[in-house]
Amino acid sequence: MPIKLDRDLPALAALRSENVFIMDDKRALQQDIRPIEVVIVNLMPTKEATETQLLRLLANTPLQINIDFLHMTSHKSKNTKADYLTAFYKTFADIKHNYYDGLIITGAPVETLPFEEVDYWQELCQIFVWAKRHVYSTLHLCWGAQAGLYYKYGLDKVMLKKKLSGIYQQDVLEAQNPLMRGFDDVFTAPHSRYTEVAAEEIAAQTDLDILAAGKEVGLSILASKDLREVYSFGHLEYDRDTLQKEYQRDVQAGKPAFVPEHYFPNDNPEKNPVMTWNLAATTFFSNWINYAVYQETPYRLEELKK
Repeated sequence: MPIKLDRDLPALAALRSENVFIMDDKRALQQDIRPIEVVIVNLMPTKEATETQLLRLLANTPLQINIDFLHMTSHKSKNTKADYLTAFYKTFADIKHNYYDGLIITGAPVETLPFEEVDYWQELCQIFVWAKRHVYSTLHLCWGAQAGLYYKYGLDKVMLKKKLSGIYQQDVLEAQNPLMRGFDDVFTAPHSRYTEVAAEEIAAQTDLDILAAGKEVGLSILASKDLREVYSFGHLEYDRDTLQKEYQRDVQAGKPAFVPEHYFPNDNPEKNPVMTWNLAATTFFSNWINYAVYQETPYRLEELKK
């Protein structure tokens, strides 16, 4: 896959070491094709890690993809330096006149806050409004999925009794949906959250299709019938050790630390976790790019405003 990126983005070195096909901006100019335009609203504190995770999965296509990263100007990042954001990220003001084939809104560690108390909530709402006319398909991840459902349908999240953290089985409920093509009947995916959205509310207040769900995780993947709205409550993009790092971070900070379920061999955090979700992750993101974005988006993106 040719993803076109700034040649100085640190994630490029990691991806190239994995033999992921990345094209820098100079080489991309030599190709006379209409690339797919994708903007990623990265709300995660570990921005560089999230960049690498998402780019790795978006790489599984022969299409050329231009990527813009967006950060929230109404939030001051504690973990990412300002000069990094200036160098590699844009603001909503920078891109509000642009049109995109796809938009990804990541998760964020703000689940326990009411949506309106998140410092960048109003800015995110602006993006939701803008996306209706400027983006063909939006993929919402984890908290980003809950935020999208709250904004668009008024569905609030519900606190769980304890944090849902681990690798869980999900059943494919709509195997004929293009987003589920290539999936086995059952797949695993990481989840890491304190809240959920009730399935009965989805059925009662939306016309979204429930594509996958699990006994332990509840809702997993939802989509509108035209695939312009896609919601994933898990973290298929997570690396092998992401949950391990989250657990170790909480332990070191003296916070309540939940050993991720079904993750470490014999539930022993001293052992290296086994990765079981890579195929599902690759299939899901490839399906989104191919069926929700590339197959349906107009050649002239400006037509989205009609």
